[in-house]
Amino acid sequence: MARIALVTPARPGARNGNRHTARRWAGFLRELGHRVSIATGWNGQRCDLLIALHARRSHASIAAFRAAHPDKPVLLALTGTDLYRDLPQSREARQSLRIADRIVVLQDDALRRLAPAIRKKARVVFQSADPPVRHAPPAGRFRVAVIGHLRAVKDPFRAARALSHLDQDLEVVQVGEALEPGYAGKARAHMRRDARYRWLGGRTHPQTLGWIARSHLLVVSSVMEGGANVISEAMRIGTPVLGSRMSGNLGMLGRAYPGYFPLYDERALARLIEKCMGEKGFQTRLKRAMAARRARFSPAAERKALRRVIEELRP
Repeated sequence: MARIALVTPARPGARNGNRHTARRWAGFLRELGHRVSIATGWNGQRCDLLIALHARRSHASIAAFRAAHPDKPVLLALTGTDLYRDLPQSREARQSLRIADRIVVLQDDALRRLAPAIRKKARVVFQSADPPVRHAPPAGRFRVAVIGHLRAVKDPFRAARALSHLDQDLEVVQVGEALEPGYAGKARAHMRRDARYRWLGGRTHPQTLGWIARSHLLVVSSVMEGGANVISEAMRIGTPVLGSRMSGNLGMLGRAYPGYFPLYDERALARLIEKCMGEKGFQTRLKRAMAARRARFSPAAERKALRRVIEELRP
C-alpha cells in the first residue's frame, strides 16, 4: 500500500468543503490500507503519491513534488473556483492540470469545462454523505434552509430577498459564518426587515445536518460550485433542493431536475417556493428526481470511485 500526501489549502479546523473532502478521502484511503497525511502544502515529506485539492492554490506543492519526483504520480482534485474562475485566468492553475497524471472533478457537468486533452485524464468522483439524522420538518410552518458560509460566490441572500415576493407564512433559516466584510450586517438587516428570516451564524456539522433534515426545502443559490457537499447531504437525507441554474448544481442534480431558477432571480425562486408550498405533487417530483440519483452519493460509491482512480495511478 502507498504513502499518500494529501494537500489542501483549507487549514485544520476549517468548516469548508475542501477540508471536509480532505478528511473524508483520507478516511477512505486509510480503510483501503494506505498511509495518509493531510497538510496545507507539500514540504518534502516522503510519499508515493501526491493528492492535491485546488489547482491554483496548491500549485506550488504540485510543481515542487513533480520537480523532486518526476516518476511519482500526482492526482489533482478541481474545486469550483478552479473550474469557473481560475482556469481561464491563472497560468499556475493551467500548469497544474498539465502536470497532474489524473484529475478528479466532483460532478459530471465539470467535464464539459475541460479541454479534450485534459478531459481524457479526468474522472468524476461524486462527494458522498451518510448523515445520521432522523429528523423531519415541522408540521406547521413551512421552513426553507440556506446552508453555507456567507460569501459572494454563494449569493447567500437570494432566499431572504425572495421573501419580499411571498405572502405566505414560512421561514427562511440561514446557517453559515459571515466570511466577507459587511455580510454579517447584511444578514442582520434582512432579519430586521422581515421576521420570517433568521440567520444563525456558524454551527457544527451535526447541527447543520439537523437543520437540513428539519426543513421542507434547501436553497442552493451559488454562482459557482465545484460540487456542493450540502447537495450530497440533502440527497441522502431526502430534503428537496431548489438550485440556481449553474454548472455545479446541474452536475450534481442532473440537467432534467425540475427545481432550478435563473441566477440572481429571487422572483423565480419565490415562484418555486410557492409552488412547493401549494402543489404537493411538485415537491414529490423533486424528491423522486433526487431519489433517482441518490445512490451515486453514498460513501460506498465515492470510496469505489476514489479507489479506481488510485489503482489507475499504481503508486
